[in-house]
Amino acid sequence: QVQLVESGGGLVQPGGSLRLSCAASGVIFVMYNMGWYRQAPGKQRELVAGIARGGSTNYADSVKGRFTISRDNAKKTVYLQMNSLKPEDTAVYYCNAAITIASRYDYWGQGTQVTVSS
Repeated sequence: QVQLVESGGGLVQPGGSLRLSCAASGVIFVMYNMGWYRQAPGKQRELVAGIARGGSTNYADSVKGRFTISRDNAKKTVYLQMNSLKPEDTAVYYCNAAITIASRYDYWGQGTQVTVSS
């Protein structure tokens, strides 16, 4: 049974930093592409950052230069370091694990709230 557990969200002032973690279980972690998505109230869920099995990364334009995604395969954990946070980064952040075996299979964490406000 696949389980993704996020942690590290909270309230931070504009310009501050947070690090999100997502611990995976029930998966052969190295086989999965991992990602962080977010959903703000009234908006669709969007990809924030992704990291492939081989370590290549991609970012939404809105977070480039501020956020960094990384993975520790030994710990089965993916991280999102968020710096220079802005109020528009406020959202629920979700961890995603994806694998394609004939079809794409996606697994999601429960989400963690990030609020950027003074």
